[in-house]
This record gives sequence, C-alpha cells and structure tokens, in this order.
Amino acid sequence: MPKVKAGSININYETFGAGEPLLLIMGFGMPGRAWLPRIPRFTGFQVIIYDNRGTGESDKPDQPVYSIAEMADDASALLRALGIARIKICGFSMGGMIAQELALRHPQQVIKAVFGCTTAGGPGAQMENPGGGDPLRMASFKLLATDPDKAYEELLPMLHPAQLLERRPELRHDMLDAIKTAPPTPEQTYVRHWAGIMGFNAYDRLPQLRCPVLIVHGDQDIGTPIENAHILKSRIPHAELLIAQGAGHGLETAQPNWVTDRIAQWLRA
Repeated sequence: MPKVKAGSININYETFGAGEPLLLIMGFGMPGRAWLPRIPRFTGFQVIIYDNRGTGESDKPDQPVYSIAEMADDASALLRALGIARIKICGFSMGGMIAQELALRHPQQVIKAVFGCTTAGGPGAQMENPGGGDPLRMASFKLLATDPDKAYEELLPMLHPAQLLERRPELRHDMLDAIKTAPPTPEQTYVRHWAGIMGFNAYDRLPQLRCPVLIVHGDQDIGTPIENAHILKSRIPHAELLIAQGAGHGLETAQPNWVTDRIAQWLRA
C-alpha cells in the first residue's frame, strides 16, 4: 500500500477498481484491509481504503487521544492529497463516527454518506446492551495486539449473534484473515481510539447535514444497539434507514453480501 503525506501524518492507503471514487472508513483499532472481503461488491467504484492513525502502516503519533474529529481531518487531508475534490463515503462503527465528522466538518467534500452500526455519541449514546460486558470488551481488543486469534474468539459474541455463529462457523476466520495481512495494531492505539470514541458527540450538529445519508444497522447488534440508529434517524430527518435482520455488529454476516449490495446500490443511485 502506498503512503502519502496528509496533514501532519503519513497515511497508508490502497485503491481498487475503477469508476467513481468511494472512501471506506474502518472502525475501532482495525486497519483498512479489514474491508477486503467487501470490496468486490463495490463494482463501478474506485474504492479507497486507508489505515486510520495508529493502525496498519499509517503514522502512530504519541498522544493520549486520537479524536474522531482529528481522524476525520486525516481523511479530509488524504482526499486532498489524492486530488479528490468530492467523494462518496461509507464508515462502519467508529468509522461511522469519522464519516459523520467528515461530512460535518468538510461538507464540500462529501457527496453521499453511509453510517453503519454506529452512534451519534453524546450522553444518549447506547454503547452496549446490559449484560454485554465491558464497553466493546476493551481487554479483548487489547489482546488483538499480541494474540489476535484468541482475542477475536472472545469478541465474536459481540460481532455476531450466537445462532448465526452456529450456522456459519467460517465467520470465525473471514475478517481475521484479512486483518492479518496488515501489521498488528499496537495496544496503545486501542486506548487512544477508545478515548476518541468516548469524547465523540455529533448529536446537536447532525441536523446540519445536507448530503444524502443512509443509516445501516443490525437488529441484533450488542456492541452498538439498534437504538442508536433510531437516534441518528431522528437527528437527520432526510436520512434513509436500512435494518439488517438477524445481524449483529458485523453487519454483513446474517445475509452474506446483502448489506454491501444494498449500500452499493444506494451509493450508485
């Protein structure tokens, strides 16, 4: 993957395909290559993936917090460095928060935006259902830095409903295989990303959005419960809402390719 100077840091990115540019924004602690299983569904786009600060081969500045606003500015600077004036964007989980900030802070760059399995932040945000354990199972995420197989096994109940894992045992390996193609995320990055998530709040500003928005959420999401999707919809009245039945935080897995195909169709329209 090539690197480019974007703002104050070097960002690692990669492009796939040809057509209208589309920026895919990855979530908490994950490198851009975690998008690889979905990329073939985005035909007709020049898909751009990249490593958020602290992940993959992008710079990992020594600072206590990687704020969502800062990571949105990183994405904006990447687009400028690549000479892309306007683009469609899609972000999942923390990437959905970054997508919100990118559309709010740099509206002139965003044509359409997809916010997947994410939250508006602020005091009303629902980060995990009661009984679900510590928020996003921070200890397990930290373990990804040293023992990704064990960590991912611990995280599976948050990502996928139990009955889905019984039906599709291959889910234990698909994303992990993609993640392993990039350098492991340092433990400190998870701490810095989590601090950014905790400080994120777009709730009051969301009515300022004017670009078309698609909100996508799984009805069985434990990590970021579906109430968050309805909060987003209430704050962005013109947004469309797509509910993936039987899906957890790993949106695609209940109905393979259904979510990505619906997103791609919406982005093409």
